[in-house]
Amino acid sequence: MLNNKEYLISLFASDKPLIIYKANQGYYIYTDFSDRKIVTKSNINTFIKKIFSPRKLRNKFFDGYIGFFGYQTCCELIGIKIPKQKNNSFKNSIFYKPQTVIKMNKKIFIKSLVPNFRFLKNLKKNNKKFYYEKNFNVNMSLNQYSTIFKKFTQKIKKGETYQIKICQKYRNKSKIDSVKYFWKLMEVNSSPEAFLIRDKNFSIVSCSPETLFYKDKQKIFTKPIAGTLKKSSQLSIRKAKIFFKNNIKENKEHNMIVDMERNDLSKICKSGTVKISKLKYVEEYKDLYHYVSKIRGKLKEKIKTIDILKAMMPGGSVIGCPKINTLHLLNNLEKDSRNIFTGSFGYIKSNRDMRFNIIIRSLLNYKGINEISVASGIILGSKAKKEYEENHIKAKSLLDIFKV
Repeated sequence: MLNNKEYLISLFASDKPLIIYKANQGYYIYTDFSDRKIVTKSNINTFIKKIFSPRKLRNKFFDGYIGFFGYQTCCELIGIKIPKQKNNSFKNSIFYKPQTVIKMNKKIFIKSLVPNFRFLKNLKKNNKKFYYEKNFNVNMSLNQYSTIFKKFTQKIKKGETYQIKICQKYRNKSKIDSVKYFWKLMEVNSSPEAFLIRDKNFSIVSCSPETLFYKDKQKIFTKPIAGTLKKSSQLSIRKAKIFFKNNIKENKEHNMIVDMERNDLSKICKSGTVKISKLKYVEEYKDLYHYVSKIRGKLKEKIKTIDILKAMMPGGSVIGCPKINTLHLLNNLEKDSRNIFTGSFGYIKSNRDMRFNIIIRSLLNYKGINEISVASGIILGSKAKKEYEENHIKAKSLLDIFKV
């Protein structure tokens, strides 16, 4: 029988499906999934009802599902159809019910409903052959990006949108050891909403910095990010804050997103309870600084889970505003499917508490292809070359791991 550390090492070296999720201190690892559910618009209400249905045996340490909604599902939930786009047939939204949960910080704690889960015979060593290319291909050149940029700028001038985010993709041929890649990424860019999903035929590795929402009983919080500054040896958090404060473009972009998120919360919260708890502060990451705000509210009595998801997804800070009209514009002009990008990863518990991030700064490895998607915001006054370069800054921490 393995001790906690030996079990964890063997689990990581196996091919067993698992999820890793960044916590305030350390990480949670979820495995031994008793259920794996592909969620669609047509079955989501049944899925949610199943989570909350009364039953005698409950998992006291984590009773619920953890997984992700892809961008397409987020759109379909609010009645927005996506035209035919180039895609890789990846299943859009999947949730898992774990029977084993491991908390890893200075010590390792394991809770499991599975008998004899520590026995080595339950963990088969992963014998897959891994490979990767160091270089990535970009789906749009600067000229191609500029063409779309000009089209969206005209839409802004006509008043059809005020801010819009163009998605750009980096791809290469790879079959990665996702756990190894995740820990390398955490060494250089341990973001607050980082996660890993390793399934049988795909993996997702993310260093997402953005919390879409966190629901705790009747309280709900959101933390929109709007504003990016490339790091340099001459910059500090103090200087970055001065830059954002004095930059008209960054402030306009941030104000629009904060107002939109307040509006989204107002749909599901009691009147007068939506408040900005922290306005315009700076967070530091490996290659950049972000401009961030926090907003809170108190949910209406008897609000339904599906209504919360519809109000908050997809996250406005990575779409633009106004949300609905901007989604239509994006979906009709973008030729590549966003897949997981700007979807949401998180959990729904049987007590109705939830936490979801926005899937950005993320890599999807599927069918021997790595796919990294990024987007930057366009408003009047934006420059195509600058936004194109900002996309590369956002992808850099993920791209750099392949150069080591």
